[in-house]
Amino acid sequence: MTAAQPGTPMDSAAPVLTVNLDSPMPPYEQLREQIAGLIGAGELKPGTRLPPVRQLAADLGIAGGTVARAYRELEQAGLIEGRGRHGTVVRQAGQADSKDESRRTQLAAAATHLAETARSLGFSDEAALAATRGALARARRGPEPT
Repeated sequence: MTAAQPGTPMDSAAPVLTVNLDSPMPPYEQLREQIAGLIGAGELKPGTRLPPVRQLAADLGIAGGTVARAYRELEQAGLIEGRGRHGTVVRQAGQADSKDESRRTQLAAAATHLAETARSLGFSDEAALAATRGALARARRGPEPT
């Protein structure tokens, strides 16, 4: 899903969303995480229209309810909004200041470095994501007691 022009649908050169049915993570959570990550990294700009639920479900070979749940959770998190017949779009964030934009740029650079490191070491996307999830969980818990 490369970022389309605001208000236009994503184009065919868009980053690909995938679902690993063998993963212990539910498919709706995999989608939610991928889309939230693309929004957080600035790859999906405000106003970008997401694929319709039925289309994305058919493309991924999953139930429409699975995509609908991912979209619903993203909407509850304030990342996207349904606009009826105008589709589902990435929400306009509050006025982003230069500090916020700088932080997003730094995060995107760190993510790129992680991806390049994982590739050079021969790890799969799933392994890189698992390592990232583990690091985030450890960071959430705070430092380990010594």
